[in-house]
Amino acid sequence: MQRNPCVLLTSAMVILGLVLAGFARKATAGERPAALQITIDNFSFAPATLTIAPGTEVTWVNHDDIPHTVVSEDRTTFKSRALDTDEKFSFTFSKPGTYTYFCSIHPKMTAKVIVQ
Repeated sequence: MQRNPCVLLTSAMVILGLVLAGFARKATAGERPAALQITIDNFSFAPATLTIAPGTEVTWVNHDDIPHTVVSEDRTTFKSRALDTDEKFSFTFSKPGTYTYFCSIHPKMTAKVIVQ
């Protein structure tokens, strides 16, 4: 039985469209943006600068073999305890602004989150 190439092509396009629509789905009203992750490794935060939307939860994960902290520059907006290897700390950024932070154990480790 021979198949019509136009039918096969149309079917493939419909399936591809459905798959792409799932990837392109935007948050609707009332939904929170997806959580994002910052990695702590080799005495640095990666990415060093992260730009997000208000309401986004950011999780820091320490992949270094020594403890680190995550502390906002003002020392009051957010502050983690010392995170051992593979431990996590999360914070939800609700207001627009630039949030510079550092490791209080290793103050030369700095980075920032931009909320816009």
